[in-house]
Amino acid sequence: MIVAEQDPPEPAALERIAVDLAEGAADVVRQSRDRDVIAAKSSATDLVTEVDRRTEAWLVAEIGRRRPGDAVLGEEDGSHRGSTAVRWVIDPIDGTVNFVLGLPQYAVSVAAEIDGVVVAGAVSNPATGETFHAHRGGGAWLDGQRLTGPRDVPLSRAVIATGFSYDATERARQVAIAGPLLPRIADLRRLGSAALDLCFVAAGRLDGYFEAGLNRWDYAAGALIAQEAGAIVAGPPDEAPSSRLVVAAGASLAGDLLAALGAAGAARP
Repeated sequence: MIVAEQDPPEPAALERIAVDLAEGAADVVRQSRDRDVIAAKSSATDLVTEVDRRTEAWLVAEIGRRRPGDAVLGEEDGSHRGSTAVRWVIDPIDGTVNFVLGLPQYAVSVAAEIDGVVVAGAVSNPATGETFHAHRGGGAWLDGQRLTGPRDVPLSRAVIATGFSYDATERARQVAIAGPLLPRIADLRRLGSAALDLCFVAAGRLDGYFEAGLNRWDYAAGALIAQEAGAIVAGPPDEAPSSRLVVAAGASLAGDLLAALGAAGAARP
């Protein structure tokens, strides 16, 4: 019988485990030669491969070995209940379509929550070997370099990333939001991995990012990494980031981006 911990672990310790998990899972992905799709989930474009399932199984087993008793929320295998205050939120491949096509924009995302609050996370890209990571209050990092967020530019010069739903009706709504936004910004990017988009805001490769319809495993680690790099990460007005909306941008840009998205209807149910 597993006994619950008296005190939750330090976020820095969970960050180290998250890095090990994300990089180990990235090795599993990298060593896999079979990219064949084995199923479509919510739509014909929402794909899952044997590699997704194998990688998630590796993550769940490794979490059980290193942190027995912790809960796990995974994209492919659902929830595993635990007996501690810690829950791991994992996405074995964020950007599966890119993975299937051989586009190098996909990642393993691992976040650790304590009592529902994300306190540590890591995002590792198997194609590039980069691992972004952070713990709450400890800054965001890549290859030993502290990340300081996006450049200071006005909305008219901002390069913004977004993503589109697998659901055709939701996608039409997202296009209707992007249309009014496009004339107000420098350019729009659709890279195919929410986790990497958020990390790229942290690293200053993007000025901002927004997306509706995400699941918690898509953004849990990336949102913390962006926040720890100094970016503002928000949801709909007066709400935390959620499946309704996730927005990330530098402090000087966030207000204008949120206002523009609000005018375009991004925060509507």
